[in-house]
Amino acid sequence: MLQARDLAIDVAARRVLSEASFTVSAGDKVGLVGRNGAGKTSLLKVLAGEDDAAVGVVLRRGTLGYVPQNPRPRAEAAQSALSHILSGKGLDRAAARLADLHRKLETDHSPAMIEKYSEAEERYRHDGGYSSESEARRIAAGLGLRLDRVDLALGVLSGGERRRVELARVLFAEADLLLLDEPTNHLDTDAKSWLMDFLRDYRGSVIVVSHDLGLLDASITRVLHLDAGRLIEYRGTYSQYQAARRLEEKRLTSLAHRQEAEIKRLSLLAEVMRRQTEKRAKQAKSIFTRVERMKAQRVVAPRREGKVKISFPEPPHSGRVVLHGSGLAKGYGGPLVFRDVSFEVERHDRLLVMGLNGAGKTSLLRILAGESEANAGSFRLGHGVSLGY
Repeated sequence: MLQARDLAIDVAARRVLSEASFTVSAGDKVGLVGRNGAGKTSLLKVLAGEDDAAVGVVLRRGTLGYVPQNPRPRAEAAQSALSHILSGKGLDRAAARLADLHRKLETDHSPAMIEKYSEAEERYRHDGGYSSESEARRIAAGLGLRLDRVDLALGVLSGGERRRVELARVLFAEADLLLLDEPTNHLDTDAKSWLMDFLRDYRGSVIVVSHDLGLLDASITRVLHLDAGRLIEYRGTYSQYQAARRLEEKRLTSLAHRQEAEIKRLSLLAEVMRRQTEKRAKQAKSIFTRVERMKAQRVVAPRREGKVKISFPEPPHSGRVVLHGSGLAKGYGGPLVFRDVSFEVERHDRLLVMGLNGAGKTSLLRILAGESEANAGSFRLGHGVSLGY
């Protein structure tokens, strides 16, 4: 499916990967993990052919599907979500032509038009169009897209919905190899669970970047850990890898400390012997040579992950009521996403906005932040309130 040979990747002036070689075979489910900034996204872009490696080559065999961290459908705003998902297998044009002929048939009942529509429908049915529509809707529903939203134009969907449509398109295409960068972003709990099952049962190969432990444990059989420019490979789930890694780090740390202590001991011994008799000085030279060889071959102790503690200053004093909303509603050209939303937030309140995908959580926050207009209703900030978004 994919083979990387002697890869080196640079981000700006920093080398994030050096001399990495690995193979992804048919059916492999690989989790690409590492700390933030390690270069996981950069590596995935190179594997997908979106970026070039500084050194090395990537060999690909079969079809490939790639979903970046923030996917945006490359389609017309007027195209329906369903049509865009169907485009994963090139069925969108056939579906659009059939729909166009159906509209014409409503006013043109001539034998020629009836025959043209019948031929197009039979061809669509023969190519698996109707069963594909059902499969596309199933995938969309699994990712949390409401059925009444799938037939809407992309332009009226929220940003989170459009991202899920693009993920659905790639999953629907059934590529031989999927490259997924944080695919659980913008998914609720049910959709994450569905995606875990989908990837676990997927017949092709998968390379996924994720911080979701549940996804990594449920769906992958192999780990590639990117750390300090090196790729470390382990076969098993992410939890199994973490346990094995902790043991290996403990072993390497202990070995590094023993080596360092031995280097110091021998260096001190050689320094003392160097000042003694000629015979002892020759022995000291031999010990110095041994020390240099040990330094060249010594193990570097794994880096410990640091923790950051941040103290936030107290905000300026405000009135008792910091935010009041009344009758807020929002839509995007289709049915309203939400309506009649009213609330009052008092000083020191901590509120969690919950809801299904597409319910309008982000839309509500963007209204309150002044980045979007409500279709109806109003809100006001309390006395002395400063807003951060």
